[in-house]
Amino acid sequence: MKRRNTAAFTFLAWGSFICALSAMLVGIYTLNEPLSVKGYYLVGTLFLTMSSFVLQKTIRDNEEDDAKIKRDTPIEK
Repeated sequence: MKRRNTAAFTFLAWGSFICALSAMLVGIYTLNEPLSVKGYYLVGTLFLTMSSFVLQKTIRDNEEDDAKIKRDTPIEK
């Protein structure tokens, strides 16, 4: 079976994710606000990151299931 993505594309995806998350965390760390505000932004960042992974996985799984159902369904005459 052939892989869908090249190693370079996978590296680019992970690299951009790590860069964006790092920039957001550095921005929160250097923010001149009370700790409660920084905590609010940190929790929001972590929740958005987690929900992005879950959404991506759910969409991918649904697309794969739809393709399998279409492939396994007999053609009607």
